[in-house]
Amino acid sequence: MGTALVTGATSGLGLEFAWQLAQARHDLVLVARTPERLREVAEEMRQFAGVQVEVLRADLSQRDELELVAERLREPSKPVGLLVNNAGFGLGQPFVGGDLAREEQALDVMVRAVMVASHAAAGAMVRRGRGAILNVSSIAAHTAVGTYAAHKAWVLRFTEGLAVELTGTGVTATALCPGLVHTGFHAAAGIDETQWKDLLWLDAERVVSDGLTAVRRGQVICTPSLRYRSANAILRLAPRWLVRRMAGDLERSGRDAQ
Repeated sequence: MGTALVTGATSGLGLEFAWQLAQARHDLVLVARTPERLREVAEEMRQFAGVQVEVLRADLSQRDELELVAERLREPSKPVGLLVNNAGFGLGQPFVGGDLAREEQALDVMVRAVMVASHAAAGAMVRRGRGAILNVSSIAAHTAVGTYAAHKAWVLRFTEGLAVELTGTGVTATALCPGLVHTGFHAAAGIDETQWKDLLWLDAERVVSDGLTAVRRGQVICTPSLRYRSANAILRLAPRWLVRRMAGDLERSGRDAQ
């Protein structure tokens, strides 16, 4: 099987991607910021899945460290067949009055890093005539809930455009647009998870499985679960003034819950 490179690979969806890919006998390149956790996860996968695992410590908000990831993706002697651009985080703050440095870091990780890594991977894959890129977007891409929604909207449209450009090359691009997922993502951002009903939450295993199935099918956009596909359709058809009003209501309810 080919090698897969996963960013944000030591927690949340990234960790689930790494495990499912390892179980499918893909060798791995795991990218994350914490060297101790990277080594721990890599050793577990070597022992339990019997695959080769490289680790690459990189803070994707730092341009020189992001370039290390791009160089690995371009390496012709150790080709990467699947890139999973998963790294990201919730800001847990309003834009107005919030920490601008944190906003810039989020933009670098969830937009610029996706672009740079995709550019490196797509170039190498097209030259080989095969490969796949999976970019993790979000159902939030269709909403108006802060800059996180803007970042994920960019990922979605970028991936669609990339898929068009890659047509006929043997390389595919897929955007995964999950809803709420039990990963600890929201808690890490200081967001109260109890404001959403249990029915709205998805399991990471299901989300990742659906995403990888979409990659195998060459599907451009994947929204796991019928309820979120329905929500996606409603958001796309709803007038934007209504989407903005819903975002405002959600923001106010979030403040009340804090």
